Amino acid sequence: MTLTFHWFLPTYGDSRDIVGGGHGLPAGSAGGARPATLAYLRQIVHAAEQLGFVGALTPTGAWCEDAWLTTAMLAETTERLKFLVAFRPGLITPTLAAQMAATFQRHSEGRLLLNVVTGGESHEQRAYGDFLDKDARYARADEFLHIVRALWRGETVDFTGEHLRVEEARLNRLPDPVPDIYFGGSSAAAGRVAARHVDTYLTWGEPPTAVAEKIAWVNGLAAAEGRTLRQGIRLHVISRDTSEQAWAQAGRLLDGIDSATLENVQAGLARSESEGQKRMLALHGGSRDKLEIYPNLWAGVGLVRGGAGTALVGSHTEVADRIEEYHRLGITEFVLSGHPHIEEAYWFGEGVLPILRSRGLWQHPQASQDGGEPASVPFAPAAAR
Repeated sequence: MTLTFHWFLPTYGDSRDIVGGGHGLPAGSAGGARPATLAYLRQIVHAAEQLGFVGALTPTGAWCEDAWLTTAMLAETTERLKFLVAFRPGLITPTLAAQMAATFQRHSEGRLLLNVVTGGESHEQRAYGDFLDKDARYARADEFLHIVRALWRGETVDFTGEHLRVEEARLNRLPDPVPDIYFGGSSAAAGRVAARHVDTYLTWGEPPTAVAEKIAWVNGLAAAEGRTLRQGIRLHVISRDTSEQAWAQAGRLLDGIDSATLENVQAGLARSESEGQKRMLALHGGSRDKLEIYPNLWAGVGLVRGGAGTALVGSHTEVADRIEEYHRLGITEFVLSGHPHIEEAYWFGEGVLPILRSRGLWQHPQASQDGGEPASVPFAPAAAR
């Protein structure tokens, strides 16, 4: 199976340093030297599309711009790139969400993917008027996706659950195609939702042994429901011509984190209710020491950022090797990012993707249209060709 790569839209701002934000952190914690204007985000999506990324994940939360509105505005400026829109089912009704997805598919010509996020922090959910606890949010997500799936099948839905109720719900126009649903979560409640409803299960970038255990766990749950899932992973990336250059960049990012900021961020993240966030914190324990937790897997990002906290760091060949290792475990989709997002997209797209193509693991989405062979570049390094 050809691997699928997605990039990331920093709708909270970008920088040459790591930008904070996410789980357990205040709404104003994100930002950066490059504001998340539409003009800047267009540069990122154009680069991602050109390089061969299939989609772009757009986050959700009080710390970033709204994902639905932002991607709707960007869809007009792209031709092929899909948008992996993160949203929280507790903040929108299932019928409206199903209708919005159908509208997005129609106007974007089928370029919507959905990342369902239950919300890992009760204090942030309460700011939006949602007062359910974590387990109840997962139970509501289960009901939500049951209703949405039925609406997308063209059914008239009458449903009364513990958290949601609809009567004679029906869509005037169905989404074509039905958008794939992405979902992540490490708790037992999350596993049940994934097994019943989602297309691609996403894990954060833990060492391969831990990822293999999580894949086996969620695949077993899905099999019990008579379903199969695709597996994806969310990682940052620092890829350079040599390993030394890549680790020098990781060191520069680490040097930009002062002790007071690290302490404050770690205190906030320690309050997170997210099981996945707890697993990210356990990888580094809040310490700058021994951040390479597996060959080419660096936990330094998680020192100042919530959510995905690890990065693949190394030469283009080393990064390709680690991707191939995750692929052998069953991972077929990679959602990547890097600081800053334009430059790192090119480092990865021009350095790592050609290696994976040479190994028969990837091809550019437009390869079948363009003949499949890359142009010959005089004086380019052999690995890049």
